[in-house]
Amino acid sequence: MKFEILFKIFQTLEPNFTIMKKLFLLTIVSAGFIFTAGSCKKKDKISNVGPNEVEISQPCSEFRSDDEFFRAFGSGQSMDRNVAKQKALSNTRSELAGALSTVIKVVGDNYVKSSTYNNKEELMQRFEENGRTVINQELRGVKTVCERLTQSTDGSKSYNYYIALELSGSELFDKYYQSLTSDESLKIDYNYERFKETFNEEMKNFRN
Repeated sequence: MKFEILFKIFQTLEPNFTIMKKLFLLTIVSAGFIFTAGSCKKKDKISNVGPNEVEISQPCSEFRSDDEFFRAFGSGQSMDRNVAKQKALSNTRSELAGALSTVIKVVGDNYVKSSTYNNKEELMQRFEENGRTVINQELRGVKTVCERLTQSTDGSKSYNYYIALELSGSELFDKYYQSLTSDESLKIDYNYERFKETFNEEMKNFRN
């Protein structure tokens, strides 16, 4: 259809136009068609988002938990870049700690419910205490997998620091299991395979 329009334009040009001039004009018209088509395509893409909204993607937000790692991302803002980094690190550590605590608690609940231990209330309490200790220890060695630093251009010149942290699920499991089996106050034999299965299942649920 576009080529038919171009051909008609070519035919309507004055006879005294040289071939080179005609080709030059057609080149300009063709470029206009291409630009218009590109603009329409871009407009259609934007309209799919919504008439009064745009999607915002936070830096480092692509790092999410999976079958192997617990991950969390966050940000911090300050007029000082070092303070912005510390805020981002603190916020993200808290986010990760909250996620780990949730998983550890559910694992403990499920394992205790399925156990034959007489005093389940005491067992659950020890699970939670050991879980908190392990989480605090493991967070000290958490790995940074993404860092981004930006500066506002609105006149404030404030710094925005974005960060994503990662913790190995297998390492957390090993430390958690070791802490439980070495707890003298419990004096109970743990089923390793059942405990690991419970942990992996909850980690999968957390990811989803």
